[in-house]
Amino acid sequence: MTTPSETLSPATKAPPRGARLTVSGVALGRPGAASVLDGLDLDIAPGEILTVVGPSGCGKSTLLRTLAGLLPPLGGEVAQDGEPVTGPRADRALVFQDDALLPWRTVRANVELPLAIRGLNRSERRRKAEGWLERVGLADRACHLPHRISGGQRQRVQLARALAAEPRAVLMDEPFGALDAQTRSGMQQLLVDVLRGTGATVVFVTHDVDEALFLGDRVALLGTGHVLEVARPRDREAHGDPTTVALRRTILKSLGS
Repeated sequence: MTTPSETLSPATKAPPRGARLTVSGVALGRPGAASVLDGLDLDIAPGEILTVVGPSGCGKSTLLRTLAGLLPPLGGEVAQDGEPVTGPRADRALVFQDDALLPWRTVRANVELPLAIRGLNRSERRRKAEGWLERVGLADRACHLPHRISGGQRQRVQLARALAAEPRAVLMDEPFGALDAQTRSGMQQLLVDVLRGTGATVVFVTHDVDEALFLGDRVALLGTGHVLEVARPRDREAHGDPTTVALRRTILKSLGS
């Protein structure tokens, strides 16, 4: 028998609860090499967008891979909802700057991939994939191969693919870094819009200070260990606001700028 929640579209289905991610006294790095960061503590609340900035080589990408379970910490503990992270899990999605779409699969088939891995039947996969493509504005590109769409559109496909599987945590490693300024701004707004209502927790690594301030509920300064609260609601016109100016100055100082 079909329950009411099973008939809802991706836009109206009850959202999954975001994961709480905690990092306690962690040393980051690769086994057999010197750590790139020691004594890191973070508590990332369910549903929060935490942006992460820091100087090159400070361990930002390493942090994401450790949260994803791809790289064990050299010391300390990484946990999801109080349980140690010991390896990858389907409810944590990792999004890279390279869209990593499979070139021989159509846009829709790329979005369907994680759903196929989860064992959803063909009609359900198609329904979910088409719903997410509509949300990211690519319903009319469903049958295209990746080489026939732009870089910004490919990133939208990657975002749809990541969220279609209803992850409880989305870990994003400078996903908009290769885009031009206008496309990047549009992707930032799209990310905020499509995340609304999913309940997912997001950790977003960036080198762009304004991107960090626009997207993040908080900004983690990985080089200093400080975490800054960001005033809301989001407003791109708030560049001259004294609070925003002070936050930008603090972040730039942490980057050595």
